[in-house]
Amino acid sequence: MKKNKNDLVSLETRKKLITIARRHFSTYGYDKTSLEAVVKEANMTRGAIYHHFKNKKSLFLAVLNQVQTEVGENVEKEAMKSEDVWEQLIFGCVGFVESATMKSNKRILLIDSLNVVEWDEWRKMDNENSVSLLKEQLEIVKDKDKLVDLDIDLIVHMISGALNDLSLYLADIETLSKSQIYKSISHLLKGFEKDVKKI
Repeated sequence: MKKNKNDLVSLETRKKLITIARRHFSTYGYDKTSLEAVVKEANMTRGAIYHHFKNKKSLFLAVLNQVQTEVGENVEKEAMKSEDVWEQLIFGCVGFVESATMKSNKRILLIDSLNVVEWDEWRKMDNENSVSLLKEQLEIVKDKDKLVDLDIDLIVHMISGALNDLSLYLADIETLSKSQIYKSISHLLKGFEKDVKKI
């Protein structure tokens, strides 16, 4: 359906507010970000922000959703660097950790989201983004008969939990290289790889 001029202006306003808010949340954190500062930088009135977002949490959720979408896109981009399904799995997991721990993402995704968003809501968002991509790749691996015979959801949540915790750890220390992250994730995933030689 074709959008009219007012719809397009409204969409652009919303995008602008999310972009500015994302920079503020990333730099100052949720608690120290004020809606006044966001609207001032956007050169808008406070009423304009409430036209698009109910409150600061609503604006944060929109920013968090954007971050999670971008992390998911990076997972797919990294996975596609190989034609081997198992290596796609590894590359995708490395892509998740790298993207989650980026300076512009980590505070929003790994720190504030866990304090601002209720657990059920956070799990739902995580399941709709990173977890669903991981499950999709594991199903491809399973179809190629390269996955151990375990419940796939069990495997998905074990790997997802490990990647989330690894990201939290790396967000603080920032000392592991990409090759070290690749090696660590590769060893972790090895336990779920079907050993064809033993069959």
